[in-house]
Amino acid sequence: MSDAKLQSVLSSLAEVYRQLDSLPSSPVPDAGCVKLNTNENPFALPAAVMQSALAALERQYLYPEDDNISLREAAAASYNLSTDQVIAGNGSSELLSLIYKAFLDPGDRVAMLSPGFAYNRKLALLQGARLLEIKWGESCLLPIHKLLFGPAKEAKFILLANPNNPTGTFVPIADIEGLVAQSDRLIVLDEAYVDFAPDSALRLINRYSNLLVLRTFSKSYAAAGIRVGFGFGHPQVIGRLRNIQNLFNMNVIGHAVGVSILANRAAYDENHRHIKFERERVRVALSQLGFSTTPSHANFLLARVPAGRDGTWWQTSLKRKKILVAVLPDESLEDCIRVSIGTKPQMDGFLAAVDDIIGAEMSRRSAV
Repeated sequence: MSDAKLQSVLSSLAEVYRQLDSLPSSPVPDAGCVKLNTNENPFALPAAVMQSALAALERQYLYPEDDNISLREAAAASYNLSTDQVIAGNGSSELLSLIYKAFLDPGDRVAMLSPGFAYNRKLALLQGARLLEIKWGESCLLPIHKLLFGPAKEAKFILLANPNNPTGTFVPIADIEGLVAQSDRLIVLDEAYVDFAPDSALRLINRYSNLLVLRTFSKSYAAAGIRVGFGFGHPQVIGRLRNIQNLFNMNVIGHAVGVSILANRAAYDENHRHIKFERERVRVALSQLGFSTTPSHANFLLARVPAGRDGTWWQTSLKRKKILVAVLPDESLEDCIRVSIGTKPQMDGFLAAVDDIIGAEMSRRSAV
């Protein structure tokens, strides 16, 4: 295709899509790398759940259930809700996208607590909406007054995650309820990491029609590649979202695994205990190595690196040792890395690599 033809094609895109750069191809990580950059849960599925996935493969020639009814029924029974209070999705990211489409017109505002999930910036852009990023209060307190009466007053809905990504901090549910009770707008609460935290806001669903809770099986149930997510809320809100959902948005394996996980949640208890134990062990070790770590209630740690280097330098140095960690785009987090919590051998490898890098830096400085 000539340049002239390409420009003609690109100019035909809707205005908002013209603002997006084309995505470059991303190389697949080396199979020998320890992957601690995307908050995955690296453990195998329980035997019963794995068997359900294999059995579903025998039905690959069938379309999946319309409206995910069996999965929604299983989730409703598991979480003590009615089926019409549940929407199931191809991961909670699909459901988040539906919320933007359902509630925002071009020019509308949406508020997000910042630092928060960066994907919201893209979703707002695609809807032609303005994303207002409201800073967390001191010690990550919920800034209720700013959300109700400050710049976010005109926002169509408010986004917050509890525990929060990328900080891992947790807000008491009483504070969440205080915001929901005082607001007449939709509050979207992302509980992707709640199984590693001390409490959940799901019990508030039947009290407040303006609360929508999102969950995923990617983090605590080791199913990131299978894509199972849920939204819980008032039947009228959930019904509107289901009405604009893609036909057959989930596959037969996702359905089967989702139902099986809900029936075998206790099988993950040891998994969750392990991650919480390793999270604390690694936090203490990093502190001893000169990092400043934020207490976390998720399956990752946000760590401010020792003075003299920034997060990107540490990410690159660790990658050379085949350890992958994340850096964040937020202005206040340039000196941080985010480290997912994996198996004990993975975390031992990470800590050994950090120790080696620090040793090499000390040797370099002493030689100058």
